[in-house]
Amino acid sequence: MEMKQYLIDTFVFNDRANRMVLARILELPDKREAVRFFSHLINSQYKWMARIIRDPGAPEMDWWNPVYAFEDLETKWIDSLRLWLDYLGARTEEQMYEERRFIGFDGGEWAAPLKDIALQLNYHSIHHRAQIQSVIRAQGLEPDFVDYIGTVYRKLT
Repeated sequence: MEMKQYLIDTFVFNDRANRMVLARILELPDKREAVRFFSHLINSQYKWMARIIRDPGAPEMDWWNPVYAFEDLETKWIDSLRLWLDYLGARTEEQMYEERRFIGFDGGEWAAPLKDIALQLNYHSIHHRAQIQSVIRAQGLEPDFVDYIGTVYRKLT
C-alpha cells in the first residue's frame, strides 16, 4: 500500500472511531472534559492545515480554543476532516514525502514531511480518543470498542 492511501485510510478509521465516541459523549452527564478534548482534535486539524497552506493567521490559532458547543462538534469534525481528505487526495504519492514549511510554536520557521504531519494528526487523535474513553468510563458508561483491529478482523468459525 502506498503512503497516500495509508494516510487516507487512517483518517477514515479515526473518523469512524471518533464518531462512535462522539455518540457516547452525548450520553454523559458531564460532557465538559470530553467536549474539550474533542474540540482540541478539531482545532489541531484546522491549525495544522492552516500551517501547511501558509495561512498568515495560523500562528495565532489556538490548539485548545475554541471549545465548541457539543451540538457543533460533528459538523466541525466533518469540516476539519474534509480539509485533510481533500488536501491529501489532491496530492501525489511523491508529495507525501515532501517537506511542508510552517511557523512553529516559537515563531520560527520549521519543516516536516507532509506524511509525518498527517501521521501526527492521526496518532494524536488516537491519544485523545483514549482520554475521552477514560472520561466516559469514569462517568459510569461503558466505552465502545474502537480499536483498529475491530475494523479489519473477521471470524472464521
